[in-house]
This record gives sequence, structure tokens and C-alpha cells, in this order.
Amino acid sequence: MKKFFKIAGISLVLIFVVTIAALRSFGYEPRDQRPGLWLAGDLVSEPVTDWSFTDQFAEIFVQTNTRYGIPHSITTYSAVYDGNFYLFSAYYQGGNFPDMRSWNRNVMRDPRVRLKIGDRLYDQRVSYISDGLIREPVIGQFEEKYPEWESPGNENVHIFLVE
Repeated sequence: MKKFFKIAGISLVLIFVVTIAALRSFGYEPRDQRPGLWLAGDLVSEPVTDWSFTDQFAEIFVQTNTRYGIPHSITTYSAVYDGNFYLFSAYYQGGNFPDMRSWNRNVMRDPRVRLKIGDRLYDQRVSYISDGLIREPVIGQFEEKYPEWESPGNENVHIFLVE
């Protein structure tokens, strides 16, 4: 019986390692409201100086770093304003920022993110924007890009600058 449990334990560990390796290699991307893990694509190593190409993408993927070492990725909306690239997180049911969204907690703790736009990956940093003088025109640009979007109120929209 001990031999059975030893073999079963080794088999489970092996299955776990192979699964994690496969997910790491091929990714497990988010879809709509379902979060994902690693993002897969072609990594862009040169700095981006013009983010206007992102206007053609309705949603982008954001991979954040969790405390336990397995990435957490989500889909989100984005907009370019005054040459800068911004990500949005809307709290439709209200709630305290950043507590209501795992990805918000992750980036407030560790601002390094991986963005997937189209089939390309971009390693970046983000910073939270709380200044109302910046927030208002950025939200306006966001509403222009997504005219069908219904705002939960500006106090429930959180903005990150991609640096």
C-alpha cells in the first residue's frame, strides 16, 4: 500500500510539473470575464514611443505578478491621450480600490506588467493616476474610443499610466 501511495504521489507531482510547463510555454490567456495565467506571443524588446496603434484594439491583455509566483492576466480597455497610454479598471458594483480587483492589488504591490496587444507582448510598468486634472481628459478620451461604454461614475473608474 505504501508503494501505491508513493507512486501516486510522484505521478501527481509529475502531472503538476508538466501542466505548469505546458501553461508556461503555450499560455493560458483570459477570455472576457474569465482571468488567465501566462500570456503567449512575440516579445517586443525595443521601447514603444507611439502607442497610437493600440486604438485599433478594443481589448488588450494585462499579465500581473501575484504574491505566489503564478501570473494573473485579465482583459481590459485602454486609450491613448496626449501621447501616453492608459489602462482602465471600472468598479461597476462600487467597492474599495484596489481591493475589488486582483489585478489592481497586484499592480499596486508590483507595477511590472506584461501587455499583450494583438500577437505582441510588451513588458512595461504602470502607475496609478489619482490626479483629477489628468483623469478627466483621459476618461473623455476613453469615452470617445468606446462610445457604447456606460460609466459606473468617474469615482469608480481607475486609471493606470503605462510607463
